Amino acid sequence: MRRTFRTVAAGAVCSAALAALTAVPAQAQEPEHRAPHWELKDTGASGVRFRGLSAVSRDTAWVAGTGGTVLRTTDGGASWRNVSPPGASDLQFRDIEAFDARRAVVLAIGEGEASRVYRTDDGGVTWTESFRNTDTKAFYDCLTFFDRRHGLAVSDPVDGKFRILSTGDGGRSWKVLPGDGMPAALDGEAGFAASGQCLVASGPSDVWLATGGGARARVLHSADRGLTWTAGDTPVPVGDPAKGVFALAFRDRTHGLAVGGDYRPDQSSPRAAARTADGGRTWQPAAEPPSAYRSGAAWLPHSRTAALAVGPTGTDLTTDGGRTWHTVDTGSYDTVDCTPDLGCWAAGEQGRVARLEL
Repeated sequence: MRRTFRTVAAGAVCSAALAALTAVPAQAQEPEHRAPHWELKDTGASGVRFRGLSAVSRDTAWVAGTGGTVLRTTDGGASWRNVSPPGASDLQFRDIEAFDARRAVVLAIGEGEASRVYRTDDGGVTWTESFRNTDTKAFYDCLTFFDRRHGLAVSDPVDGKFRILSTGDGGRSWKVLPGDGMPAALDGEAGFAASGQCLVASGPSDVWLATGGGARARVLHSADRGLTWTAGDTPVPVGDPAKGVFALAFRDRTHGLAVGGDYRPDQSSPRAAARTADGGRTWQPAAEPPSAYRSGAAWLPHSRTAALAVGPTGTDLTTDGGRTWHTVDTGSYDTVDCTPDLGCWAAGEQGRVARLEL
């Protein structure tokens, strides 16, 4: 009963916040009556780009980025603790998945042994390296978890197929899954390690993989935790290694969003958003997509139609399930994540981390 009450109450707060967010631009509000907006939190890490983000609650969040940096807050961003793994300064962390304030798994990307996975059980006081890639042809991009034990990581294609790494013990150990159930990759096809959202899960067994760089931007779906996959084409433009779907967000096993474009700042990104209502089998283009490249996406808590998309040039909001988007902020962010208690966080370049204030 208490959980139901909290869910209903949070949903009412979210509905009111959405109405405020879409009614009047934030800059037109009096300070004491501002609409929901991103509030920057001082991380003290201005030289770091945070592409990895895991929101646990409105109070607790983890970020991971360049220079092997991992930070954690447990007080809503008022203070941050540097909990970086020792000896990791040469690594590029692009994804982090946290289970709570103490337990988290972080992914370093790169060719060969640069791709690694670390896990902590004590809030980052100590870390254990649980995987180091030894295949020079592999390059891991993203990881995701179905629950506290079962998770996957994905590498760009090796010998013509995306490679999937699996854990059943919360990231303490990993094994490469057989490739028999993975469709062949297109020429030039790869994932994008831009926001930790090229591989996302929903529920106990469904997972989706976003791609680009080939002749078509695809989303691959598995309903059995990565053993077998099917591929669906999206309308997001490709035809270049810099173009494709960069991030996915699924609010359940059928309704999903895809955002991306061309990450080069001097190139436009038309038609760089799509939506699905059948688990990724088919995708429809947004009638009014974001105005520029977007690398991260997240559904707003307790809403069936509202979501955020972020990128280096701003944040866009949809209130109709991805049919139309409009810009609500022009700050630079690479990734975004939301929690059931209305804790939406964003992170990006120059140590930028912000929380959505309602």
